[in-house]
Parts: sequence; C-alpha cells; structure tokens
Amino acid sequence: MKQNGPSSSIDDGVRRFADMAFFGRLAILINDAQLDCECRSRLDETLARFTALEIRRIAREHLANARNQRERIEAILFFLQDLDEMGATERDRSVYLDIALLFDDIADTAKKGAFSMRQLSLSPVQTGP
Repeated sequence: MKQNGPSSSIDDGVRRFADMAFFGRLAILINDAQLDCECRSRLDETLARFTALEIRRIAREHLANARNQRERIEAILFFLQDLDEMGATERDRSVYLDIALLFDDIADTAKKGAFSMRQLSLSPVQTGP
C-alpha cells in the first residue's frame, strides 16, 4: 500500500536509490566472478542498458511528480482567492485556520516538488529515447 503522507515521495526516492544501489552491487559481484566466456560482454551490455533504462524511468517519474505538485499548488491557489474577500473582523474565526491549512498544504506540496527536482539535478544525463 502506498503511503500518502508528507514524506511519501521522499520515501519513494530513497527506495529507488536503494534499488539502483542493488544493481550496482550486483554488477560488482558479476565483475568479481571473472567470467571467461563470450556471454560476459553481452551480460555487461545488458546490465548497462538496464541501468540506463532505470535511470530514465526514475527521472521521468520525478519530472511527473514535480508537475503533479505544481498542478496541486495551482488548485490550492484557487481556494486562496477567498483571502482577498476576507477582513480582519470575520465572525467565523475558523476561516483563518482554513486558510492557514491551505498555506501548509502548499508548503508540503512544494517540498515534494523540490525533492523531485533535486533528484533530477543529481541524476546522470541520459541521451536517447
């Protein structure tokens, strides 16, 4: 089950990093095996291709996540327009709390988007389809 808390995209990023680290360790073990067969070069090519595909897949996910966070912020900003019509003497004081919660949502959402963009800035540049 996927968690929807404020750190879920960060947790996903840590898990993906661990997945990539696993493949790095696997490549090291294969290198240490000192295979003396024709299949060695094919195995190396396959691992390199797989790694490149995984890096691109993860980069696409981070970009999609950042875009989703931007869309979420846009939706929240729509509700914040009510702030323009509020006065300091509102009878229902809970509306101030509601607006505060919207600002909190924007902050949490922005952190998730920023995390994804930082991950993209750290990933190696991949060319090709």
